[in-house]
Amino acid sequence: MSLPVLVIKFGTASITLPGGELNKPAMVDIARQVAALHTQYHIVLVSSGAVGAGRGSISNYKGEISQRKAAAAVGNLRLLNLYSRFFDVYGITVAQSLCERHHFANRDQFLQLKDTYEELWSNGIVPIVNENDVVSNRELKFSDNDELATLLAVGFGADVLMLCTSVGGLLDPDGNLIRHVPRLTEAVFGVVRTDKSSMGLGGMASKLTFAKLATRMGIRVVIFGLTEPDSIRKALDGSIGTQIEPQPMTLSARSRWLGSGSLVVGRVRVDAGAAAALQRRNSLLAVGVAEILGEFSAGEVIEIVDETGNALAVAQARISSFDLANLTSRQNIDVANANDIVLL
Repeated sequence: MSLPVLVIKFGTASITLPGGELNKPAMVDIARQVAALHTQYHIVLVSSGAVGAGRGSISNYKGEISQRKAAAAVGNLRLLNLYSRFFDVYGITVAQSLCERHHFANRDQFLQLKDTYEELWSNGIVPIVNENDVVSNRELKFSDNDELATLLAVGFGADVLMLCTSVGGLLDPDGNLIRHVPRLTEAVFGVVRTDKSSMGLGGMASKLTFAKLATRMGIRVVIFGLTEPDSIRKALDGSIGTQIEPQPMTLSARSRWLGSGSLVVGRVRVDAGAAAALQRRNSLLAVGVAEILGEFSAGEVIEIVDETGNALAVAQARISSFDLANLTSRQNIDVANANDIVLL
């Protein structure tokens, strides 16, 4: 029987020391705790820390993009060598998976990635994931590894997405832990502080942004820290950290893939008639497109916004932005078929 999928993301502050060196005791404990869950879940570890681990080897490091790429090239090797050593104690093999945006933006490539992970899981191997920082042309980031972890969780239909943070969960304005969030509303976002760790790219606002996407896709999200013994198990059981409840979801796997707004490569603004037609689950016709925002090809994912710029849906385009702009007659041309549209 197939096991449920569990995605756990560890940020830079969770596994590195203030100077950027890898925190070996923390990584040893992560390996111990994950090993205890290994027979109950198909586990994906998304681990930051490569840039921090490698930057000490780069002379006069100032954080420039080329220096970050070079640091990541060094640091990824160090990171995976330590994970491999610490998991080997429990007889668990780990695999490195370096992802890029196109692995998610193209459905066929994503399915190949998913097949690879399923092969790893069938052999008892734990994939450890990071962005392919060395060749990334978006300044080393999806936006951060919270996004990467969320895309994996959504695409693989994970039961739980766990986001590890140095503060242990979502805190209210008085610094008290908020244990349970039934739904991510504007009021919840309003309590978030905007600071982040000196080593990492993301903060709590980032975590909540992607938690909202995950919960909308039926995934429970847990934000937790590593300060207590057996923190991962306790957070998974709901005794520590912040638990964010999943929302009802009946989308197919393909629709979940489409529904991830992080895959968007372009946008179209539609008139009121087209917006109403979308709500009736109709296709988007070219005649309803008021403005093309950005370039996209046929088969790529676009966002559909209303006249005021509010996001209505995401869809897989059936026509490129170039061809759409140059149509002589727009009346009956499908920009996106109803089967390829997910309402937001």
